[in-house]
Amino acid sequence: MPEQKFSLPAKLINGGVAGLVGVTCVFPIDLAKTRLQNQQGARVYTGMLDCLTKTVRMEGYFGMYRGAAVNLTLVTPEKAIKLAANDVFRQHLSQNGKLPLWGEILAGCGAGTCQVVVTTPMEMLKIQLQDAGRLVAQRSAPIVATPPSPAPAGSQAVQPGRTVASRASAVAITLELLRTKGFRGLYKGIGATLLRDVPFSMIYFPLFAKLNAVGRKGDLHGNLQDRASFLQSFMAGCVAGSVAAVTVTPLDVIKTRLQTLQKGEGEDSYRGIIDCTRRVLSREGPLAFMKGATCRALVIAPLFGIAQGVYFLGIGERVMGLLG
Repeated sequence: MPEQKFSLPAKLINGGVAGLVGVTCVFPIDLAKTRLQNQQGARVYTGMLDCLTKTVRMEGYFGMYRGAAVNLTLVTPEKAIKLAANDVFRQHLSQNGKLPLWGEILAGCGAGTCQVVVTTPMEMLKIQLQDAGRLVAQRSAPIVATPPSPAPAGSQAVQPGRTVASRASAVAITLELLRTKGFRGLYKGIGATLLRDVPFSMIYFPLFAKLNAVGRKGDLHGNLQDRASFLQSFMAGCVAGSVAAVTVTPLDVIKTRLQTLQKGEGEDSYRGIIDCTRRVLSREGPLAFMKGATCRALVIAPLFGIAQGVYFLGIGERVMGLLG
């Protein structure tokens, strides 16, 4: 099969379309993931279905999409950067048309590093909006929280009831962060985001490439001659995405906790990645690092399955063809 001409604009369009479609489909599950990960002593929700049921009952159907506007606005550049950067790095690291495993891993590392420029502020804003409903439910529910531990030195815990996030818009939260913390406020948790996204991409992209190549014919030099079917690309994206998502869930829990501005009754504040890891381990045990793992798998699997499906269909290439 002749090699297709590489087009960065087409790759960016593909990544953007994939992000928009994927987020629209799976955002309620992502909201449940955020709320479950932020539960510490007081349990408002017993699981994903319970979280979604209570969210609809207390906040209405559109409560499941609280924070979706931020994601839909920023997921296009985020996914476009991630998928396009991986393609760029893979192209430059290829040797005689073949990419070794170390090249696939490095390409994934580069893609994960590039995307945090958009991912960090996007998730910073999204988390505040997604978690606001949980805090309201926690204050109104007759539940018993575990005693709060002392706030770490140097941390700035936000008292229950005093928050920039409760029922605020993304614009209001952004302006408040810029006013109080400066531009740096939008990038709170960038270190934890890197620790999550770089390993994710290093696992996802090589695994997807291997799964997508299963059963396909190669020439004498190992180059694939035929194209994977739509179903194979979709399933390879789903499987690789779910495996990578579950693997890095502990890092996602830490990132979510660090980026959450408002804390409920009995909930810790943290001064960094190591402090967060130590406190979660001592107060909640090792299983706490896997909170939301099922939700993450259910979110990431279709998200990246859709992404690879969009790439397969070549939507970006068709758009560029029409414009050209």
